[in-house]
Order: sequence, then structure tokens, then C-alpha cells
Amino acid sequence: MRLDTSQQMRTDMRMRMAPRMIQSMEILQLPWLALQERIDQELIENPLLEDLRESVAPEGQVEEPSTDDEPKVDETEIYDDWDNWDTSGEQHRPSRAALVEESDRKHDAMQNMASRPPSLHDSLSEQLSFPDIDPKVRGLAEYIISNLDENGYFTGMDIPDLVRDAGGAVTFEQAEQALALVQKLDPPGIGARDLRECLLLQLTPETPHVEVLRLLVSNHLDDIQQNRLPVIEKKTGLSLAEIKEGLEQLRRLDPKPGARFNPGSAQYVVPDLIVEPDEHGEYQVRLVDEHAPQLTISRRYQRMLKDRGGDPEARAFIQKKIQSARWLIESIEQRRSTLLKVAKAIIAHQRDFLDKGPEAIQPLKMQQIADQVGVHVTTVSRAVDDKWVQTPRGIFALKRFFGGGTVSADGEEIAWDTIKQKLTEIIAKEDKSKPLSDEEIVDELGRQGLTVARRTVTKYRKAMRIPSSRHRKEF
Repeated sequence: MRLDTSQQMRTDMRMRMAPRMIQSMEILQLPWLALQERIDQELIENPLLEDLRESVAPEGQVEEPSTDDEPKVDETEIYDDWDNWDTSGEQHRPSRAALVEESDRKHDAMQNMASRPPSLHDSLSEQLSFPDIDPKVRGLAEYIISNLDENGYFTGMDIPDLVRDAGGAVTFEQAEQALALVQKLDPPGIGARDLRECLLLQLTPETPHVEVLRLLVSNHLDDIQQNRLPVIEKKTGLSLAEIKEGLEQLRRLDPKPGARFNPGSAQYVVPDLIVEPDEHGEYQVRLVDEHAPQLTISRRYQRMLKDRGGDPEARAFIQKKIQSARWLIESIEQRRSTLLKVAKAIIAHQRDFLDKGPEAIQPLKMQQIADQVGVHVTTVSRAVDDKWVQTPRGIFALKRFFGGGTVSADGEEIAWDTIKQKLTEIIAKEDKSKPLSDEEIVDELGRQGLTVARRTVTKYRKAMRIPSSRHRKEF
């Protein structure tokens, strides 16, 4: 019987711990901006959660914040002892309905949040507000706009498909007019059915070298992509100088005109940590949380929960919300502690990176940091995921400091990032009229004491989006 009871208690403990552990892991993985959004959402949804910077005590009284002396939560007996709560001050006991109403008022505040930026569909539809457009053509244009992909292309269907989808209510000519109308909207190139049409739509009589560009785009995109400039020269009769001038203008066109409206296309990096040298030259790590909300649990509701004569339904509601608030506060503090420990260990290991630059990065595995900090390797992975650190060398992703390596000819361990840096330097210095092949790059690295396989050079070159020797050749 005792064994069964013990097993039941352990099972109950695991069931109580699981949601808390899951929340703690989720909070740890959030970058700073996402954490701020999560906190703002929790402040709206939980009427018992307060920001000390904004809370004001009733009747002008200063309400003391919660302290570390307040009772802690026992995992097997949650909030069973309330005798230590402060009983002074407000004693009004609202009903559960009143508590829910207060929570709803916080939800209403979400209506004042900044609206999303206009989408591609919004922008194009707004441009169709001209009063003299045939209603059927306008309707078709709206249909086309709704079927554009994220880059602004009209793919997967064509004019006959538009007529068919309209059930014969429109003519072939009206469908053509609708597509032509969409293709005249901003940004230029929108509504194209392929890359060639997209680029041609962006050409105007004022475009420099427009005739050369129109010829290149119409007939020689494949040759351009393969860097076959002599072939283009032979087929068109244009000089290499004229072709290069055309290509220079071609690079100014946008092959994905709709992508600028994609929220994921513009990423703003906000560092989670800052690393700065102190007066002794030692690197200090601090979190970017000066403006973080100072979360606490409303003492008013804590006092209400202590009063066991209150409305049982309201007390149960308060108890649930207090538990949720405590878990959030503790998860945020745990995130702060873990992230600082992990970041300090990383910076200590990569001191040469900060002193000498990225080329001096050392091989480092997450398991090494996990062993040093005393946590599981998955905790390190969550801690560094999508986190950025501002250093005297610039802003870097924390993951940037991890990576494997190889051994140089003299036995020194070299990080793969250093190999990439050397690869970039070799290609930057090569004769572009006779660019180095991957095999020749391997030989050059070998002369610098670095033994690397050709497939590794090819892999890193492609990863860094460095073209092959044929595509790097300049004429």
C-alpha cells in the first residue's frame, strides 16, 4: 500500500511539474522581443499579474512589492498555507464574474496594439480604387491579386484559366485587360508569370541601355545565369562593354517584387546580451533587460485568497491565476540566470574572437558549455537559439560561436569558420580572368598549412553563395 501511495505521489508530482517545466523551456527559448510580447500578453490575460513600474495603489497609498520572504510554492501542496500573507488594506471581495470582467477589460486593451503592416494584397487592392474600371475587369483583377504568390508572381494559371474560373461570365479580352491592369500596379514587375516577364515589366523608356536590356532579358537569361558572355557577344553582335553595361542595369531590377511585403523579409536584430570590456580589459556580459517589466502578483488578490470565508469560486479562480503568474515570474528569472551563465561561458572560451576578430574563433561544441555550466546540452541549445549578442566586434548570433574544426599541419586545432575566412581571402585575391578551381583552392590552403578535402571547399563555397570558378570569371 505504501508503495502504491508513493508511486501515486510521484506520478502526481510529475503531472504538476510538467506544465511548469514546459513553460520554463519555452520562456528560455524566446529571444528578447518575443519575450516582451509574451509578457505583454500575460499582463493582459492575467488580472493578478502586475508591472511594478505601472501599478498604483488605491487612495494614494504606496503598495509594497512582493519580496523573497513571501512563501514559496510547494510542488505537492500548492498554496495551502496562506497565514503569512499581509492582511492590511483593501478587503473588498469581488465575485468571480467581476474578476472575469477585469480580465476581459485587459483583453480589450489589445485592440489598441499596433496593426500589422499592409500586405501585398492590401497595397494592390487599394490601387484598384479607380472609378472608371469595368466592374468585371476589376473583379478579375482582384481575383488575380488574391492568387499572387509571396514574390508577386501570377503562376499556376493563365488567361484561359481566368475565363474558365469565371464560369464564362467574362471574355478572353476582359481577362487580358485584368492581368494587364494588375501588371501596371506598383511595385513594378508584379503579376508576372515568370522571371523574364517580371524583368521586362520593370523596363521603361527612361531605363538606361533599355534596348540592350530588353534584348538580354528576352533571349539570353540562361546565358547570363551561366556567365556565357562570349556566347551572348557572338549571338547578338554586341560588344562585351555593352553587355556589361546592360548587366549592370539588370542587377538593379527586382526579381521578387512582392517579397518586400513579406513580414519575414525584413528582420530587425535586437541583441539579448551585451559584451563590453571593463577598465581591466576583461569582458563583462549583461542582459538587455533594463526596460523589462518588473512583474509581481497583486497583493490585493493575495489578501483576498487568504480570506477563507470568501467566495469559493472566486478563490479558486484567484488561486489558478496566482499559480500561473508565479510560474511565469520564476521561468523568466530562470531564463535570465541560465542565459547569463551560458553566455559568460561562451565568451570566456571565445576571448580570441573578441580580441583578434572572427578569424581567431576556436572550435567549440555545445556539450562543452553544458558540462561547464552544469546543464543538459538541450538547455544550452534552447538558450542560444535565436539569441544575439552585441560585442565590440559587432552583433553576432550566439550560435555563431559554436562549430567544429580540423587540425593544421603543426597540430593546432583550427575552427571551420577560420577555414571559411581563409577561403574567402583566397578567392578575393585570385585573378578573376583565371579564377581558381576548388582543387586549386585546396592546394592553396595546403600551402598555408591547412589540410582540407575538395568536397569541403565545395560545400563551404556553396554555403557562402560563392559562385564556381566558371561563374566568377570576368571577361
